[in-house]
Amino acid sequence: MVHWRDEGEILNASQVAWGRPEGGFMWAPDCAFKNGKYYFYFPHPSGTDWNKTWKIGVATSLKPASGFTSGGYIEGIGGFAMIDPAVFVDTDGQAYLYYGGGGHCAGVKLKPNMTEIDGAVQAMTGLDDFHEAAWVFKRNNLYYLTYADNLRGSNRLQYATGAHPLGPWTSKGVYLDPTGCDTSHGSVVEYKGQWYQFYHNKSLSGRGNLRSVCVDRLNFDANGNILKVIQTQNGVSAVGSAPEPNTNSIKYEAESGLLVNGATVMNDSAASGGKCVQNLQAANSYVQFNAVDGGPSGGLTTIDIHYATAESHSKLRLTVNGADYSFLNTFSTAGWSVFTDDSCLTVPLQPGATNVIRLNGGNGGLNVDYVTLTPLLTAP
Repeated sequence: MVHWRDEGEILNASQVAWGRPEGGFMWAPDCAFKNGKYYFYFPHPSGTDWNKTWKIGVATSLKPASGFTSGGYIEGIGGFAMIDPAVFVDTDGQAYLYYGGGGHCAGVKLKPNMTEIDGAVQAMTGLDDFHEAAWVFKRNNLYYLTYADNLRGSNRLQYATGAHPLGPWTSKGVYLDPTGCDTSHGSVVEYKGQWYQFYHNKSLSGRGNLRSVCVDRLNFDANGNILKVIQTQNGVSAVGSAPEPNTNSIKYEAESGLLVNGATVMNDSAASGGKCVQNLQAANSYVQFNAVDGGPSGGLTTIDIHYATAESHSKLRLTVNGADYSFLNTFSTAGWSVFTDDSCLTVPLQPGATNVIRLNGGNGGLNVDYVTLTPLLTAP
C-alpha cells in the first residue's frame, strides 16, 4: 500500500478498431476480475463528434497489468457524456456496470460473459447533485454509490446508500472535501480488513489538471455512515514488508547521446560527470540514445530521466523504438544546476543493444543530466 510501481501501458487508442478516425482518449477506465479473466472497461469515442459518440469498450487478459486484447464495445449503451465506467461484482457473482457524466448516472446488469448487458439500463435515482465518477461497493449488506458532485471548480465526493445494487439510492452527503483539483474522482477498496479511499489532488504540481494519486483510510460509524476522509500528505502506513529494490540499472550520461537541432553539451560541475545536455527548448531539438541495452530477453523497463530546471512545468516527449509515449512532465528544481529531480515511465524494450530512445524538447527548458534504465522485476 506504499511502494507502487508503474507497470507500463496496457492499451492504446490505436488498438481500438472501432474508435474515432482521429484517434481518441480514455477517461477513467475500470477493471474487473471474473471467470479467471480480467476485463478492462474503457470509454472511447467512436466518431468525430467525440462527446456524442462515446462507447464503452472491453479488453481482456489473463493477467492484471499486461496482455490485454481490445475487443468490441458493449452494445445497447452509448452517446453523450457516457464516461467513467465502473463495474461492481456482487457477492453472489452478479456483475453490474455503472457509467455517466454531465449529470446523468446509469446502471445495468451484465451477463455472465461480462461483455453484454442483461436487461434495461436504469437511471440511478436519489443521487443529490450527481456530476460524474460513479463507484459502487458493498459493506455489511449495504450498497454504497460514491460520485463527484457539481461544486464548480472543486468537485467534492458524495455518496448514497441503497438496499439493491441498482438503487433506489438515498443521498448521504459529502465525505471527501475538495482536493484543489477542478474535478474529483475516487474509488474504494477493502484490503486486509481496512477500507481505503483512492482519489487525486494537485499537491505536487500545483495544477488541477496535473494530478497526483492519493490514498487514505476510509472509516465508518456504527450505523454504516462514511466518516469524512482525512486527507494527508503521507498517505497510509505500509501493510506488509517493502519489496526489495532492483539495483540492476544501466546509466547513460546525457552527453553520450546524439544531439540534434541545437541540443548542446555544456559543462556543469553539479551534474553527474560534470556535463549535461541543454538547449532542448526548440520543438525539433532532441537527444537520442542509440544501441540501448534491453538485456538478454528485453521486457518492461523503467526509464528514469534525471534533470534540473528553473521552470515550473517543462515537458519532454519520449519516443522508444519509434513508438511515441507522449510527454513526460517535470517539476521545477529551483535552479538550472540543481539536479535533484527525475521523471520516469515504464516501457517495453527489445533484447540486446538494439533500442533507440529519444527525448524531444520544445515544451520548456530542461537540463538533462543522465538516464537510467531498470528492468521491471517479475512480481513473486
